[in-house]
Amino acid sequence: MSHVLVVDDDPHIVKALRITLQAHGYTVATASDGESALRSAAQHPVGVLILDLGLPDIDGTTVITRLREWSSVPILVLSARHGSDDKVEALDAGADDYITKPFGLDELLARLRAILRRTSDPGEEAPVLVTESFTADLAMRRVTRDGEDVRLTPTEWRILDLFVRNPEKLITQQQLLSEVWGPAYAKEANYLRVYMAQLRRKLEPEPGNPRHLITEVGIGYRFMP
Repeated sequence: MSHVLVVDDDPHIVKALRITLQAHGYTVATASDGESALRSAAQHPVGVLILDLGLPDIDGTTVITRLREWSSVPILVLSARHGSDDKVEALDAGADDYITKPFGLDELLARLRAILRRTSDPGEEAPVLVTESFTADLAMRRVTRDGEDVRLTPTEWRILDLFVRNPEKLITQQQLLSEVWGPAYAKEANYLRVYMAQLRRKLEPEPGNPRHLITEVGIGYRFMP
């Protein structure tokens, strides 16, 4: 059983989610604004956060950014904002998935299960990887290059984490998109191209001639330590 914190200022949505989630074995707490959500997450263990972006006090993306300063709790954004810029901003800030209103409860439950599967870690030790170009410590969430810290966005971290845990394996575009952004983004290859270019600029000595983040044309990518 997982503890879910629902953050939304619409009482009808909150009521529907509480009833549905409890019927499927989840325990549920609620908050109607961002500050209350942050206090609740700090005071009580949370298994996953369902978060609306349009909150009455602070924007939901700000909630994600502040929460990510001290917590890695999975976050499922539930928002009426349909624009791709809003989705990218929320995912970049550290959200794990994004579903737009109106939504089906079956889809939300499936997304929730997928997030919990992806983020569950049964005691696996996060590796430390040393390459010719950079060092990545997944447990400390730290990358260094030439003795200097490299700042990665939460999305870049999720991509690098997947590569580091699967060295030399071919990872398809669809697998990367599904693992990092969620199943609904399995065909959004443009997202992946942008972030791979950013990672290469930050980690590769020659981004235009990469030695670690290798493209397998038309298929996906392979990480060569």
